[in-house]
Amino acid sequence: MKINDEEMKSRIRELRGKSNAVILAHNYQLAEAQEVADFVGDSLQLSIEASKTDADVILFCGVRFMAETAYILSPDKMVLLPSLRSGCPMADMAEPEELAALKSEHPEAIVVAYVNTSAEIKALSDICVTSSNAVAIVRSIPAEKEIIFVPDRNLGAYVARETGRKLVLWDGFCPTHLRISADDIKLARRLHSEAKVIVHPESTLDVIDLADEVLSTGGMLKFAGKTDADEIVVATEIGMLFRLCAENPDKRFYPATEQAVCPNMKHNRLEDILEALERMRHSITVPENIRGKALTAIERMLDFQ
Repeated sequence: MKINDEEMKSRIRELRGKSNAVILAHNYQLAEAQEVADFVGDSLQLSIEASKTDADVILFCGVRFMAETAYILSPDKMVLLPSLRSGCPMADMAEPEELAALKSEHPEAIVVAYVNTSAEIKALSDICVTSSNAVAIVRSIPAEKEIIFVPDRNLGAYVARETGRKLVLWDGFCPTHLRISADDIKLARRLHSEAKVIVHPESTLDVIDLADEVLSTGGMLKFAGKTDADEIVVATEIGMLFRLCAENPDKRFYPATEQAVCPNMKHNRLEDILEALERMRHSITVPENIRGKALTAIERMLDFQ
């Protein structure tokens, strides 16, 4: 007999306690996944939580590279991904063989990898970054050093402009953020003339140029909590609005476009979370020869905080 959502949530909480599990959920996840999570956050926040948890099991409501990152940081834990369909198109755009070839063309370059990459790409990189710290980390690299930035050309272009550094950009992108156009922002401003516009740096530069603030998802939450604005247009994946609304019930939030949906982020439903905990299924691991190298790049990012 099929159980309802509340019964599933209750069962998930029961199993979480019995298995000493922690549930992490990215800000873009379905509301139902965020509601049963112990921690909800952006890539950096969740990486930090994964690195310091004393749980035996990490159940990651996100996409595969996030679960891989959790395992890289905590190989003694069981890391579960509720749905194996939860991949990341942008991460898949960076192939290890192609990055190795690019490194051979630029042998002295520092490889900066967005955390939205596979474990294999991280293992070929010198340091990882998130959207919240990419500018600061690139600024910290000596000016004489050439930099390869992988895989997001849009985040890379933003970082290059903010730092004044010339970067060798990988030709990857986030399909979801690419759906947000400058025309969407202009229309939103006409419809909500008093609203502030906040934009994720995975957007294209013409969208970024129309923003009041360029922020990671974690930065968006901080901004929303502090701003005097009553209305905010949000240019990122629409799952972000659930948490923004929940934490700021006195404010109104509008998506820049209803088309900004990442289907991969929506695969982790209550049924999947429950089954993952019942069966301890979809365990994510990384071979040790890759994990060790990837760990160095991730730890350099975390040490930067």
